[in-house]
Amino acid sequence: MIKLILLLALTTSIWAKYTNCEFKNKNYVDICQEVVKDGVSYEYANKFLLSYFKTKKYDEVSWKYLQPKHIITHKKNEKKANNVLVKYVPNIVKHLKKYKEVYDYSEKKYGVNREIVAAILMKETRLGKIVPTHDAFIVFNTIVTKIDVKTKRDEWLLKMGKNNMKSIIKYCYKKGVEPESCNLASSYAGAVGIPQFMPFSFVYMDAYKSKVADLSNMQDAITSASNYLNIKAKFNTLIDWSKMPDIDKLESDWYDFEYEHKNASLVYNQNRHKKNLKCFACNKPELEYFTEYAKKIMRYNSSSNYTIGVMRLAYDAHILLHKEDLKR
Repeated sequence: MIKLILLLALTTSIWAKYTNCEFKNKNYVDICQEVVKDGVSYEYANKFLLSYFKTKKYDEVSWKYLQPKHIITHKKNEKKANNVLVKYVPNIVKHLKKYKEVYDYSEKKYGVNREIVAAILMKETRLGKIVPTHDAFIVFNTIVTKIDVKTKRDEWLLKMGKNNMKSIIKYCYKKGVEPESCNLASSYAGAVGIPQFMPFSFVYMDAYKSKVADLSNMQDAITSASNYLNIKAKFNTLIDWSKMPDIDKLESDWYDFEYEHKNASLVYNQNRHKKNLKCFACNKPELEYFTEYAKKIMRYNSSSNYTIGVMRLAYDAHILLHKEDLKR
């Protein structure tokens, strides 16, 4: 049976001449038409969207973890992860020293603190130690194929899935990679590489010394994450850590606040759907400087617990790095 499927796929690829975007799945029609507008050939777009290995295989694990009840669990786990990762601050400092040349270059070019970037990479993949096991295109195709749009969240998921599928097709086409060979290892959410970029964020990739950025390369991960924050979040002025409040205490206070309020946000009083939130830092003059940079980090990941975790790791790494420099 498997041999028959492979034979049919091969026969189709040899004899088919694709000149349009005709699919039973309307979402595929939209994706095909959009990528063709952006320069992808009809043949390549059709091959991708008709590939057994890309659109007929589904990631049930990913689909499970994207359900609302698991998202709630993930938010709780984010807090636990922050507490666990504190013990890795010495590792962050070692990492900063190892890649000092790259961070010197990045801070000068992008204006993003090295401690912030290193903290993000620690949060995302433990500085590259965690290796993604999913396939990004299959993750998003699963969403687009299985989603039954009933809520605003469903609409957002469908749009997000389609945009990422488009980005992957365009990325692989430009690289000259055949659809069946276009395998981007990702998290269950479809995020790729050490800095965990969603495919629609590939436009922010920036190589350190090579011509083409590789998100599985630590040097490129550093420059790409810095470039992302610089452009997407307008993070272009280094944090003056002396102006920051005691982040360790602030983190503890935030967790207490979050526990007491159901719809709590670290720095916002409304979400993207204009729903009112309980804001922790709003109307507190002493937290204005913190809020300014917290909002920038939330452009990388909108989770309040993610953001306070990054700030805590970066803050502690800065202090430890400073102490070690004084010992020299």
